[in-house]
Amino acid sequence: MKKFLDTLDKTKIKYIGKGILVGTLAGIVVSVFRLWIEKIGEILPVIYQYLKVQPIFLIPWTILMLLCAIVVGALIKSEPNIKGSGIPQVEGQLKDEISVLWWSVLWKKFIGGILSVGTGLFLGREGPSIQLGASCAQGVATKMKAGKSEEKILLSSGAAAGLAAAFNAPVAGLLFVVEEVHHNFSPLVWLTSFAAALMSNFVSLTIFGLQPVLHLGDIPSLPLRHYWLLILLGIVLGILGRFYQIILLALEKWYGFLTLPAHLRGIIPFLLVIFVGLFFPNYLGGGNQIIIALGQHSPTLIALFGLLSLRFIFSMISYGSGLPGGIFLPILTLGAIIGSLFANCAVIFFGLEPTFVKDFIVIAMAGYFAAIGKAPLTAIILVTEMVGSLVHLMPLGLTALVAYVVVDILGGDPIYEALLERLVKGKKTHLTGQRTTVEIPVLAGSKLDGTLVRDFDWPNHMLLALLRRGDREILPHGDTVIKMGDTLEILTDTTHAGDIVRTINEQM
Repeated sequence: MKKFLDTLDKTKIKYIGKGILVGTLAGIVVSVFRLWIEKIGEILPVIYQYLKVQPIFLIPWTILMLLCAIVVGALIKSEPNIKGSGIPQVEGQLKDEISVLWWSVLWKKFIGGILSVGTGLFLGREGPSIQLGASCAQGVATKMKAGKSEEKILLSSGAAAGLAAAFNAPVAGLLFVVEEVHHNFSPLVWLTSFAAALMSNFVSLTIFGLQPVLHLGDIPSLPLRHYWLLILLGIVLGILGRFYQIILLALEKWYGFLTLPAHLRGIIPFLLVIFVGLFFPNYLGGGNQIIIALGQHSPTLIALFGLLSLRFIFSMISYGSGLPGGIFLPILTLGAIIGSLFANCAVIFFGLEPTFVKDFIVIAMAGYFAAIGKAPLTAIILVTEMVGSLVHLMPLGLTALVAYVVVDILGGDPIYEALLERLVKGKKTHLTGQRTTVEIPVLAGSKLDGTLVRDFDWPNHMLLALLRRGDREILPHGDTVIKMGDTLEILTDTTHAGDIVRTINEQM
């Protein structure tokens, strides 16, 4: 028994245990957050139907919505890091570009997110869930007096756990952290994150049941003769995805023309949502009910165009105001509408059988998110887990790949990285200059591949402390050859970490 225990990697076991702890806490917090939003969302259509019959009650309802906007605005003013989805803030923490107070973010994001997402604005719960999970992890790291490197690993696991609990998608939670945040497979990161995501998902399944979040029933396999349509769909999604990126990144400038203080911009969507609720009570919120409805029947082309316009415009108004809410689910909803619209046009003009319309709804969700987030693996697995069907991996992959390439040709960057860059641009992050370790992966095509350590022009204020090659740890010296797939561990301080990462990436 002693020999068996001696063979175990105690470091990995320790981090898996910490991941389970983080996943449990994040699962509880995010599940309660999700439960509040869903319960409020269930009664909203009833409230708006009543307001149509008794319009006199629109006066107190408008006052209530105005008060909600003011409360959320006060929370944002006291803690600016709860603005938006929260994903750029988490990425900024991991890159040492943003410093946050975990308890302040946790409770204020929780309340602000419920008031913003729960009242019917076109915002998603997944971004706030990721930030809530990361805040739980940061709290654990603080209580354990973890070092900076360990804190980042736990933050990553909390983010994965948050997404897993929000959508019942543990593998997508892991892939999101690996593909979108770290861009490499660090053993400790993925082990801890996967343990946290599985535990968080277990908590979520215990509360919400085993049925997938976007269960669309039986979905037929798309015949190979229709695969050419997937290439065309991918091109359309890539173009529309780039358009989405451009508009989303311009919202800050457009809202800047208003005379309202930045923290009170939420008044606009909180008041406008009343009109949306009066005329379209079933279209409120993130949009998962719309996706399920599209899988059951196809509206007319005119209705789909109108729905697409409504969802796009008001999603932008909602998110651009800076309210605590995400774009994950609204993007998937827009993708589903585009897929339904494309498929119905294909039925009319290209002879597609109507039974396959549902396939294009599922496929377009992944393709649209892959184009906007530039995280195709996460998009494929996320949609697969949310729908609960494994028969579409090939068409999902083909469409996501085409959409990714198109948006790349059009000059699009990953949307969360672009939002982070805008967030930290010209902003003092109040970092303390503490010692920290940053990880930089050596990707295919990098100039570092095959380069001696001494031959690379390293920035100032850093030390190349370690080189990870698979499970091996190499202490580098001048004659060490850097290879593709390596992960560079660089010792620096929090003040210079962000600049060092950007400088090295630009030279690579």
